[in-house]
Amino acid sequence: MSPYPNGTTKPGARTPGDRKLALEVAAVVRKTGARVLERFSTTPDLGGRDEVVAGIHANDDASLAVLRPELARLRPEAGWVEDELESGALPGGEWWVTDPVEGNINHVHGMHDWGVTATLVRDNTPVLTAVHLPLTGETYTAVQGGGAFLDGVPLRHSPKKGIEGALVGTGQARPGESAETFERIGASVTAMLNAAMVIRVSVPATLQLIQIAAGRMEAFWQYSQVRSGLLAGALLVAEAGGVVSDTRGRPWSLESEDFLATTPALQAAVVEVLATIG
Repeated sequence: MSPYPNGTTKPGARTPGDRKLALEVAAVVRKTGARVLERFSTTPDLGGRDEVVAGIHANDDASLAVLRPELARLRPEAGWVEDELESGALPGGEWWVTDPVEGNINHVHGMHDWGVTATLVRDNTPVLTAVHLPLTGETYTAVQGGGAFLDGVPLRHSPKKGIEGALVGTGQARPGESAETFERIGASVTAMLNAAMVIRVSVPATLQLIQIAAGRMEAFWQYSQVRSGLLAGALLVAEAGGVVSDTRGRPWSLESEDFLATTPALQAAVVEVLATIG
């Protein structure tokens, strides 16, 4: 099973300048994260849904004011995905897929699981990514065929051999998922509670996927295909030696119905559990 998100057996889309570009993108997400950090408070004052939505939009606007022009300067010919909640395949060529505040719902509620992500997609294959977590100062980067790193230190997936000792996770991709998706999430949580050691159900996806790339968790699955929440983490996991597929173990692409990231040793066991979910 290929570890690469596009199902190939070896990297084929990377260009000689991608490694340098990844470092420049890392600098951009750090700069953007500093702007968003100025807006963060652990004592939020939210009266209801309207205030939450307004806070999310304000955070996005502040982030994009830095992120978009900086990335356009680095790669002016690349397209820009306007809606961070979009799913499905992109047109050919290069595209920036970003989440200006990944985990924005956590940010506005004064919680710590949020960051800034930017991924360059070339012909529907993520070729480089950078994820910055302003509250810890950590920056995760990956280049297709060039490895995954945390602040320059190589990442490697967990060495665990059995699912009974695994820390695994899932979560919803966005508010207002379909009833069928909610049923699948619930059924998968029940199934995995009976198989793994501990399960986390949280958002955002990227913040769980970086844990798999760093060897701190063993599996993450999701029954939605929001590009901005999966592409950065998918590349990080793959470049850390992990496996990216759908929940049936088939090669993952932006047209897949669902998503799974895990380790080579545990993939078969995780797929066996998730295959029971209709």
